[in-house]
Amino acid sequence: MSDAENAGPNDAESAGDPGDDALVEVVRAVGHEHVTAEHASTLELTTDDWLTPAGDCIVGVEADRTPREFSAAFRDACRDATATITATVAVGEPTDDAVDIDSPAHVDEIVGRGDPDLTLLDDRSMVGRTSDYTDDERTIFVDGDGAAADLDRDLVAALAEGAPVALRLAVESAD
Repeated sequence: MSDAENAGPNDAESAGDPGDDALVEVVRAVGHEHVTAEHASTLELTTDDWLTPAGDCIVGVEADRTPREFSAAFRDACRDATATITATVAVGEPTDDAVDIDSPAHVDEIVGRGDPDLTLLDDRSMVGRTSDYTDDERTIFVDGDGAAADLDRDLVAALAEGAPVALRLAVESAD
């Protein structure tokens, strides 16, 4: 596939901020009554519109994008083992239709790294990990400094009430 065929709806955002070397993708989703964010080693968003209580790593459902839709440049940048990937979880109020990523009601951040084995080709969900596990198409970063269980509890409570969430992923090369 050409880069044009791989282009996603956030390609304008993928350029990052002016003067910034980061490539950026934003995924929008909503919370769910079963969000507990108790998993100690992963954080997940899914396109599914449902969540069972067992899904203790899932913090958002009905995601509007998947790793397969990320720009080719973003996916390539994530395959650098020295790249830093910052996952910013921005959450609005439960009564909001969408979250303003620049001024969210709640925000938290997890920083991980890239890996040459990341494929970022899943068409259903995305998972950030505290481990170095890469053996699936859902992994969006490894060696994260936190997971679902480490998120701010007020943020988690808002998600459990159905608040909108935006996951901003920024990858920055170490070069």
